[in-house]
Amino acid sequence: MRGLNRKFGVIALFLIPVFVVLGQAAPTETVYVTNTGRVYHLDGCASLARSQIAVALIDAVRSGFNPCSRCRPPVLGANVSDFPHDYVPLYRVNLAGRNDCSEAAFAQMLPAVVIGHIDGDTVRVRIPNPPPGLSVIEVVRLLGVDAPETVHPNRPAEHFGQETSDFVRQELLGRTVRLAFDWDLRDRFGRLLAYIYTEQGRSFNARLVYEGYAEALLAFRFQFMDEFRTLETEARRLERGLWAR
Repeated sequence: MRGLNRKFGVIALFLIPVFVVLGQAAPTETVYVTNTGRVYHLDGCASLARSQIAVALIDAVRSGFNPCSRCRPPVLGANVSDFPHDYVPLYRVNLAGRNDCSEAAFAQMLPAVVIGHIDGDTVRVRIPNPPPGLSVIEVVRLLGVDAPETVHPNRPAEHFGQETSDFVRQELLGRTVRLAFDWDLRDRFGRLLAYIYTEQGRSFNARLVYEGYAEALLAFRFQFMDEFRTLETEARRLERGLWAR
């Protein structure tokens, strides 16, 4: 009997971790990926030394990432489509491997309505039925663009700032748009970082740079950085908007 108990005890030791991993892993649990590679990790894994991007477990799995063999992050214990039926994953262009804003999957982006205008690169949106981690009302900082300042409390409006601000208000306020995301979901001020796509399926962020309403924000790396750098070069060459002489 003692030997039998020992045998079942050993089996239980193997079963308990499996139950914990498979039975308790929530689809929206946070795991981490890197700027390169196709593996997801636990916070603190040595593989995250160079970059660390937080994503939902279900988004990592749906995007084809595999669990790290070193830190052994949680895995989903059933078919991904079963977790849960009403969950809408955030569409992140870096996970989708898109390097051109025109290649992004418009149908997979998050619908929102622009309800407020703040300045040339920041708006307020309403998100119907927001997924976990997002609120119904969010302030969105447009990714990859740096518009001239108009609302800084201690600085005057910068050159072409009012023109850019007016253009954003005219083109976006009250419109239904789609939001796509990238490596970082929020900035240090808690604002949502997103690419805004209009109903025509075009990136409004890219349009701001191409038409000279904003510079490409190259101080912080983002998925479409090379494309936006080229768009700014073209706007400068053609002396559009803020580059006009």
